[in-house]
Amino acid sequence: MIPVELILLALSPVFIGFIAWEWYRSHQAANGVYRWQDSLANAVLALLHQGSDMLALLLLMPFFLWLHQFRLFDIDLTAATVALAFLLQDFLYYWFHRASHHIRWLWASHVAHHSSRQMNFSTALRQSLTYPLSGMWLFWTPMILLGFTPALVFAVVALNLAFQFFVHTQAVKRLGWLGWLEWLFNTPSHHRVHHACNAVYIDKNFAGVLVIWDRLFGTFVAERADEPCRYGITEDFNSDNPLTITFYEWRKMLSEALKLSSVRQLPAVLFGAPKKAGNDDN
Repeated sequence: MIPVELILLALSPVFIGFIAWEWYRSHQAANGVYRWQDSLANAVLALLHQGSDMLALLLLMPFFLWLHQFRLFDIDLTAATVALAFLLQDFLYYWFHRASHHIRWLWASHVAHHSSRQMNFSTALRQSLTYPLSGMWLFWTPMILLGFTPALVFAVVALNLAFQFFVHTQAVKRLGWLGWLEWLFNTPSHHRVHHACNAVYIDKNFAGVLVIWDRLFGTFVAERADEPCRYGITEDFNSDNPLTITFYEWRKMLSEALKLSSVRQLPAVLFGAPKKAGNDDN
């Protein structure tokens, strides 16, 4: 089994424990944070996603190893280079994530993660099996060409994704006396904004681990007390069927492509901006 899967598998009992704690807490408060149908769909989607990722990495690893021979530098494995790899991957993740909201081909995979009307730890598991098809892995190739080994690259990818599990919650409001950390790190408050479909919040806070990229590139918005987050996508979509969730945007895209009068219009349908109400850029 490849390192990325080992890391996430090792952490799965921790993830399950946090989900159980949050479910019990919300059940006691009767605040409707969880729906069992939604959570079950998230669990199925997580299994499908992990399976497709494992298959894609096994198939693509020869390509990554071939690409590594053209590296610019020989980077030894040290604490400093691991830290540098983590920082660089987080920077690249920001651009992958931002692109996933502005390029329809990437959004077709990413929309599955945003399609739930719930916001809880299980939402972090709501991923698409089509990420390898949309090309998420392309965003990590600069690290391989720079000189980081494929094994290290995908290990830091896994660590980044593992961190992001913990920002999918409504249980943590703001960090109080640790509020200074909110200037540096992605937090539950920041990520609630990212999942909200309110016009003021759409396409903001793309951070993986470090929110500094959003602050540097003008995509940061703080959660507002006078604007509670409404979760889900701006379209009238509400399904607990994992296959419907996975292929929702792909089916729409294919349907539009088949109705085109000219092949010249195809790039706009596949790679143009996705239509999201409330976003002036789309």
